[in-house]
Amino acid sequence: MYEALVDEAYNHGIRVEERELGKIQGLYGENIIWINKNLDTEAEKTSIFAEEMGHHFTSHGNITNLSVLKNRKQEHIARRWAVKKLIPLNKLVDAYKNFCVSKHEIAEYLNVTEHFLDMGISYYREIYGTSVRVDQHSVLHFNPLYVEEKEG
Repeated sequence: MYEALVDEAYNHGIRVEERELGKIQGLYGENIIWINKNLDTEAEKTSIFAEEMGHHFTSHGNITNLSVLKNRKQEHIARRWAVKKLIPLNKLVDAYKNFCVSKHEIAEYLNVTEHFLDMGISYYREIYGTSVRVDQHSVLHFNPLYVEEKEG
């Protein structure tokens, strides 16, 4: 999934560089995404990379000072973009249908971190409440996370 995101970034004219960034996991600016090459897992890289891509498509200007409200809002919008990109509702249903029941299994199936999955579930709960019909037969519940199969 990480490599597919990198390819997509290149297709949008975004340069990608992996570097040592100290405690910083990723950055976006001037059509460049920097990813910390010391991230431990592909799931971490994928989760961080998607958020940085979200900044490309949703953010404007220097938003590194998160004590400024408009910067925090832009950070939130970029994270929501990343959630929609990596864990759309139908993929959560697919994970359940592929016998993933714990958050660890679902995160692994989606190739995201558990923290990113939690963020996504919180976002969807804000938008839809306790559940949402995903397709003709599936209702996704958020607390606890499970899929209910319905007829017609």
